[in-house]
Amino acid sequence: MASPDFESRRFLQSHVADILDFYDRHALDPRGGFFHYLKDDGSVYERAHRHLVSATRLVFTQAMAYTHSCEERYLEQARHALSHLERFRHARGPLAGLYAWTVRNGRIEDGTVMAYGQAFVLLAYAHAHRIGLSQAQEVAQAFERMEAAFFEADQRAYADEITPSGELLAYRGQNANMHMCEACLAAYSATGQVRYLERARLLIERFVFDLARQTQGLVWEHYHQDWLPDHDYNRGNRDNIFKPWGFQTGHQTEWAKLLLIAHAIDARPDYVMRAAELQRAAWAHGWDGEHGGLIYGFDPARQPYDSDKYFWVQAESLASAWRLWRVTGEPEFRRQYQAIWAWSWEHMVDHQYGAWFRILGADGRKLEDTKSPAGKVDYHTMGACWDVLEAGGLRP
Repeated sequence: MASPDFESRRFLQSHVADILDFYDRHALDPRGGFFHYLKDDGSVYERAHRHLVSATRLVFTQAMAYTHSCEERYLEQARHALSHLERFRHARGPLAGLYAWTVRNGRIEDGTVMAYGQAFVLLAYAHAHRIGLSQAQEVAQAFERMEAAFFEADQRAYADEITPSGELLAYRGQNANMHMCEACLAAYSATGQVRYLERARLLIERFVFDLARQTQGLVWEHYHQDWLPDHDYNRGNRDNIFKPWGFQTGHQTEWAKLLLIAHAIDARPDYVMRAAELQRAAWAHGWDGEHGGLIYGFDPARQPYDSDKYFWVQAESLASAWRLWRVTGEPEFRRQYQAIWAWSWEHMVDHQYGAWFRILGADGRKLEDTKSPAGKVDYHTMGACWDVLEAGGLRP
């Protein structure tokens, strides 16, 4: 299969349009919100269930689609998605104002409050504000709810999970904090309020510089309540997609991307240096020299732990590679960008039905037929394309 010009603005715009078309055709639920569970061919395999991560990310994808295309249908679909998001909000009790994890038939099913999910609520409202669908005060309220429920000032980090009965659990993790950093950068971009940028920088300093010193200079996933690394949490459990064990290849590069976004706002050479270190480590230990593509994760000895190929790992890593190429001019990062795209174009992109496959085996074989289960919605793939477009330096 002939490859397109991956460094072409026209290619990236066309590819995003193709992905959006898949969701336009299959995901919109006229009764409210979007369907969150689609097979490879777009057929809906679960109609009544909704997941907070999908619901928030759909606000992002529709808002960004409108931002880049100016097509009114995406403004309306972003409004549609934002309105449906409110079905997740706890109306009363100790969790009032916070957002539940899942909804079934319009009613809260799993009332757990996850910091990961609340971070995406902030991201959703930030992007809704950019296109005029929410007020700056609503962005502030999302930030302040997260602050009150999860932020531990003495630890310079957010806790992770509150049970439906209101108990804050002892588990601590980096993933929610990483996405809160992302959301704060988006909130700063949308509102210009410096407190969001300051919080993003605090999280960068805490996770990419401070805590990473405990774990070989890389970002570890799981921690005890005192923020000492928990090396056993979910060891051997490969089913928890939000809390996987090991060093996650894609989280090293996702932090690299966030470092570079923050650097673009206010130049910090140490951010660029750390971004390059994380990217190089992800490539050294995550690139599959036999089959191509980046593996899911590697262990503390930096040996492959989970060699499957996930869509989001490729997407985040090509975005960070392109930003590093633009900032440093180092050819290795441009080569990485090209290599990830070439492998993904051949294996990960579904050229028959559209969008990207979620997961493939190490050798590129299909493992399942669910195109978009809970949380996917191709937020990472379209987001990576939009990020490369924002970084610039592309051919027409």
